[in-house]
Amino acid sequence: MPKALPVIDITSPICCAPMSAAPLTDDDALEIALRLKALADPVRIKLMSILLTADTAEACTSDLATLLTLSEATVSHHLGQLRKAGMLTSSRRGMNVFHSAHPDALNALRGVLDPDCCC
Repeated sequence: MPKALPVIDITSPICCAPMSAAPLTDDDALEIALRLKALADPVRIKLMSILLTADTAEACTSDLATLLTLSEATVSHHLGQLRKAGMLTSSRRGMNVFHSAHPDALNALRGVLDPDCCC
């Protein structure tokens, strides 16, 4: 069974200055690694792509499961990992859970990894 990701405080922006500015502290390196680990799965990358390019600002779990031809339980698991890493937000409405990408989290991660980035 894979090791669970620690919960990251997503109320604050990503931790640190670009990696090339100075050596990272252990805590900063862990925060970056956990976010990258959450993205290091083809299904999660595809989910983020769908959510970032969708015509609507959000999508429900069942619609995402249909698009990916996976079970709702599998998609829900992957969405939970992305949510823990601060990559998306979710809200329950009735029987459905709607998800939307958190593009600022991706932009912040890009800025940490690539200081010459345009963001």
